Amino acid sequence: MNSTTQHHVQQSAVNRTSNRGTTAEEPARTQSAAGRLFTFLYGLASYAAFLVTFLYAIGFVGNFGVPKSMDSASSDPWLTALMIDASLLALFALQHSVMVRAGFKRLLTRVIPVAMERSTYVLASSVALLLLFWQWRPLGGTVWDVHSNIGRVVLYGAYAFGWLLVLVATVVINHFDLFGLRQVWRNLLGRPQENLRFVVPFLYRIVRHPLYVGWLFVFWSTPTMTLTHLFFAVMTTAYILIAIQFEERDLMRAHPEYAEYRQRVPMLIPGTGKTQAPARKVAVS
Repeated sequence: MNSTTQHHVQQSAVNRTSNRGTTAEEPARTQSAAGRLFTFLYGLASYAAFLVTFLYAIGFVGNFGVPKSMDSASSDPWLTALMIDASLLALFALQHSVMVRAGFKRLLTRVIPVAMERSTYVLASSVALLLLFWQWRPLGGTVWDVHSNIGRVVLYGAYAFGWLLVLVATVVINHFDLFGLRQVWRNLLGRPQENLRFVVPFLYRIVRHPLYVGWLFVFWSTPTMTLTHLFFAVMTTAYILIAIQFEERDLMRAHPEYAEYRQRVPMLIPGTGKTQAPARKVAVS
């Protein structure tokens, strides 16, 4: 979720400007060898936190293999649980949205090296999600419960497909850059940071936001939809739809050609956009 969650599409568009008005291709500051090593280890630790969070999230949302899941036994009054859950989701949304803004990045990179910025975002996102997993309060109740074996297999398959799509969508746009490892590795070698070449990988020729499509499969594909799960799915879906508007506004501001790409490729549902001509290679790295 990371976000998640967060999201390499808008990152590549707004990442051209770093602290003190320099471009991402320029070294932000000179670090000693010890400093570069610390930055690299920090990046590795942030990525390890992401891996733990990602694996726990699979069990948390799917209700298997973890000590506490989305639909664990409830022990709080319904209204109290609802307010706590809403606050946890709002905290994650706030962290995920504010830290990706160019203005916040400029402020952050005044106190930390530019190479650490993405890893810090990844670490903060992981902490916000782990807090949500820890403090989540189930609401109880059942909206639907599929008893058909075929139906359950289909829904669990869709759930697994969602996670696979999330992972693949990060790989095709450079997984290691998205999670900060590329930046800290280049810094360790003493190389300046530089933007990736802008291209449209195959998934991004089908829809503009395949990563979000994956999350929607994850959130909604369940044979047993409880009130808790429904609340989680509705709130996270609403966040995704709002976040897309801000992301695409940034993309069009940074890359005017993105507007044409936006017209040619549908947002989330394949086959619903104007696809008379092949999408040009723009705005997605």
